[in-house]
Amino acid sequence: MTHLPGITNYWAFCATVFFFLALPGPGTFAILTSSAKGGVRGGFASLGGVLLGDWLLMLAAMLGLAAVLQANPVVFKGIQYLGVAYLVWVGAQLVMAKEGAASTNLLPIDRGHFFRQTFLITLINPKAIIFYMAFFPLFIDPTTATVPWTFLAMGVTISAITVCYCSFLVFVGNAVARAFAKNRRAGNIASKLAGFGLIGFGAKLATN
Repeated sequence: MTHLPGITNYWAFCATVFFFLALPGPGTFAILTSSAKGGVRGGFASLGGVLLGDWLLMLAAMLGLAAVLQANPVVFKGIQYLGVAYLVWVGAQLVMAKEGAASTNLLPIDRGHFFRQTFLITLINPKAIIFYMAFFPLFIDPTTATVPWTFLAMGVTISAITVCYCSFLVFVGNAVARAFAKNRRAGNIASKLAGFGLIGFGAKLATN
C-alpha cells in the first residue's frame, strides 16, 4: 500500500484527505446536526448522504481529468501545478484567518430527512467540485495511471477515510464540536495547524 499504480505519494494522499475532512465544513456540520437530532441512526444516514454526494462529484471530476490526461499529458501537468497552488492557498487562508472567523453554527436539518438534506448540501457545495478537480491531479502519475482503475482506487480510499472519520463524528463529534465552540482559541489553533500541514504537503508535491 506504499505505492499503488498511477498514484504517487499514497500516504501523503491519505494524510491530505484527512486534513481536508478535519476542516469544519457543510458536511461536517450536517453530520453533527443529524447526530444531535437523530442519534447514531441519524448520523449514519447523514454520512450516507455525504458519501453519495461525494461520489457524484468525484465521478464528474474523474471523467473530466481522465479526458485531459488521455488527450494532452502536458496540459494535465499544468493542472497538477494549479492543484498545488490551490492546496497552498487553502492552507494560507486557514493560517491567516482571524480568531473566531469560522462559523460554529450547525446547519438547520429536519428530522427524518437527514440523508436527503445532507446529500443536497454536499452536492451543491461550490467548493467541493473545485476541491476534487484540483485534488486528484496532485497525486496522479501520468506515466503509470490507468483509467479508470487509478481514479477508482483514489475514490475508494477517500470514501474509506471519510467513513472512519465521520463515524468518529457520529459517536463523539458532538462533544468535540461543543468543546471547540466554548473554546474558540483551541479551535483556532487546530485550524492553523491544519493550514500549515496543507502548505507543507503542497510544497512537498511541488518539489517532486
